[in-house]
Amino acid sequence: MNSLGWPVVLTDGVVRLRPYKRSDAYDWTEVRIANESWLAPWEPTPPGSWRECNTPSVFRQVYREQRRAARKGEAMPFAVCLLEQGRERYVGHLNLGNIVGRAFCSAYAGYWLDARAAGHGVMPTALALAVDHAFRVAGLHRIEVNIRPENMPSRRVVEKLGFREEAYHQRYLFINGGWRDHIGYALTSEEVEDEGGLLARWHRRAAMR
Repeated sequence: MNSLGWPVVLTDGVVRLRPYKRSDAYDWTEVRIANESWLAPWEPTPPGSWRECNTPSVFRQVYREQRRAARKGEAMPFAVCLLEQGRERYVGHLNLGNIVGRAFCSAYAGYWLDARAAGHGVMPTALALAVDHAFRVAGLHRIEVNIRPENMPSRRVVEKLGFREEAYHQRYLFINGGWRDHIGYALTSEEVEDEGGLLARWHRRAAMR
């Protein structure tokens, strides 16, 4: 285990975050192909068709890159799974990347979810689990998330958790054929420390809905 407390498995209810396995290739491909219309508008433009960029062989390449970054302490890539009758169902991805220590102690969070699992609090729970681990175990101080203004499902995730909207980044990433603006959200450890962590905050907010 490295200084970030990685690898690690994090679970709350039916939501589980775990490191990727090579055997996830076909589940990853199935979910990605099934969600082209749901995901493609928000992701960096690939150098080929969606199907060509989401094959098992592409997954294995991504898997190697993710493992390399995790071993160097630069990322924590999680497979997002649901526990159903004692078995895992792969439903999405969450990564804490661009991890920097010392005076910055920060990371960027990125995520996506199978549309078939959306609307049930899966991604807010997953992000809260990852952020609590980053603050409590990895020793990070700040998590940032950058989202296109039009991507309301993704924005709702961070807004439900109480991330602050703090920046507007013009022409931030090349996505779907053009340079797209993004809204910057952030959260620091002090903002949730007195609430028992981000997951505890999320449970209280969800109970009031």
